[in-house]
Amino acid sequence: MTKEVFTGRYTTENTEDIVVFIIGMRVNKRLAIHKWLPVFNAMPGMIKELYSHKDELGFLSMESYFGLRTTVMIQYWRSMDDLLAYAKSEKHLTAWKHFNQKVGNNNAVGIYHETYQLKSEQYEAFYGNMPAYGLGKALNPVAVTSKLNSARDRLNL
Repeated sequence: MTKEVFTGRYTTENTEDIVVFIIGMRVNKRLAIHKWLPVFNAMPGMIKELYSHKDELGFLSMESYFGLRTTVMIQYWRSMDDLLAYAKSEKHLTAWKHFNQKVGNNNAVGIYHETYQLKSEQYEAFYGNMPAYGLGKALNPVAVTSKLNSARDRLNL
């Protein structure tokens, strides 16, 4: 199934504060499947929960990427409070507890995350002939006009 491609040039409104959360794992020892597979398998349940309860959790959307050793998910959240509240939720705390019990300081698999709080009017996006993607999926895509033609214009500089 292909996503609908929005022909033309699009951007997003940048009138809301948002949070970008990058999370992933790295397989350091490929043959230690018993160590990294449980970490990998912990994510689908949380992703399903996020999409099933988007509005109440403050989750906007996400993109996922899989490499030979590293995975990354870029998540978009309504606020830092929403993200931190989810970090204390039962499903996340259970996954975190299992990770620490099974992997701990074992160097077979690594995990990481980075969090960025973006203030309104301090981010911009551009999409040309793309489906809803990234910020354009988290926020509503809008057509690029002459007033929004460049990154400088979209940032209101």
